[in-house]
Amino acid sequence: MKSYDVIIIGGGPGGYNAAIRAGQLGLSVACVEGRATLGGTCLNVGCMPSKALLHASELYEAAASGELGHLGIEVKPSLNLAQMMKQKDESVTGLTKGIEFLFRKNKVDWIKGWGKLDGVGKVKVSDDQGNVTEYQAKDIVIATGSEPTPLPGVTIDNQRIIDSTGALALPQVPKHLVVIGAGVIGLELGSVWRRLGAEVTVIEYLDRICPGIDEETAKTLQRSLAKQGMTFKLGSKVTQATPSADGVSLTLEPAAGGEAQTLQADYVLVAIGRRPYTQGLGLESVGLQTDKRGMLENQGHRTSVPGIWVIGDVTSGPMLAHKAEDEGIACIELIHGKPHEVNYGLIPGVIYTKPELATVGKTEEQLKAEGRAYKVGKFPFLANSRAKINHETEGFAKVIADANTDEVLGVHLVGPSVSEMIGEYCVAMEFSASAEDIALICHPHPTRSEALRQAAMNVDGKAMQI
Repeated sequence: MKSYDVIIIGGGPGGYNAAIRAGQLGLSVACVEGRATLGGTCLNVGCMPSKALLHASELYEAAASGELGHLGIEVKPSLNLAQMMKQKDESVTGLTKGIEFLFRKNKVDWIKGWGKLDGVGKVKVSDDQGNVTEYQAKDIVIATGSEPTPLPGVTIDNQRIIDSTGALALPQVPKHLVVIGAGVIGLELGSVWRRLGAEVTVIEYLDRICPGIDEETAKTLQRSLAKQGMTFKLGSKVTQATPSADGVSLTLEPAAGGEAQTLQADYVLVAIGRRPYTQGLGLESVGLQTDKRGMLENQGHRTSVPGIWVIGDVTSGPMLAHKAEDEGIACIELIHGKPHEVNYGLIPGVIYTKPELATVGKTEEQLKAEGRAYKVGKFPFLANSRAKINHETEGFAKVIADANTDEVLGVHLVGPSVSEMIGEYCVAMEFSASAEDIALICHPHPTRSEALRQAAMNVDGKAMQI
């Protein structure tokens, strides 16, 4: 029975980064992954392929809508969906091969198969041929990620009723795509197909999109998406979906109760969230149990069983690739005897629609519930010179600071390229910066990032460009 210092079950962003860090620290390490490629959901059927389609569809719409014509670039585009999917797949392949290279570079063994616990310090791996091999390790890290959450009454067949994986590989542009769930996945994938020509209807059980995100920011994004052609049915629930050869018939009811209605679609995307993937992990062999949500509890990434650790989507916290990566690094550092922790209050979130939405820290709603006094500075991209000349003026930068100390407590952005700008405030808030600190820092002109400074200035009503 081969033995390692660390065995990691799962090769996603949490697992593969943990494995690489373990190799860097000189630990003997193996990563168990049953997919044909490394990278987990994120690289294979999540973050990366969706961004490839978001980018391509943005360029297509810029040409097809006349946006390029306004700039003096006259083209008549035609959509080659097969090629768009091909370049997406090529990009994903390049990234997954990159992880294989990093494994070799850092002396990480990739054990190809599906792993499960077989008692403390033991992992049993089954390969595609049904062969079972057992391994030993001083420490075992569970990093098995998550899977789409099913919806009662709506059976996903990935023919007409699809999950996020199916939505990344549709064979044609739908005439009418219904998206169930107004969260990150639903809005991003809905955006892709709307740009390519589909009518898109988003159905959400709650009376708002993007639950948990600063309400004013979410409403601003919704108005922008609605103006682009997305239809929103909020406060509604789908009770039944009946597929046929050429479409789906949906039954909807008001969430608060009321008369049902029917809706016809070519395809239905179920995007109501994700749930931890813990099935078949052999948790019972070490006495571990999940909570009602299917999550494994942890204390500083440790489970209640010594030598067994847990990171990523399978445990508490936001289901985000960068959160899993941070946890993977912290977990391995702790195993190696180094102090390390993750600041869960400063994990940014992004929705890669157009405009983008990016957020970090507290929302106004959270601060009100805490009874904490705060002040707000906002600055619209309409007043930002670079955004104006690029015709990207929708949205704003919003900075929330403590009313007494001026410490930045939360930042919420809707606008162009804000996914690339939120990092400035992640750094600032990690050092407990005040709004005044940001307001005093020189930003390059003309850039969109000047809106971040102006918003900080406006916490005290000192913005100069509005």
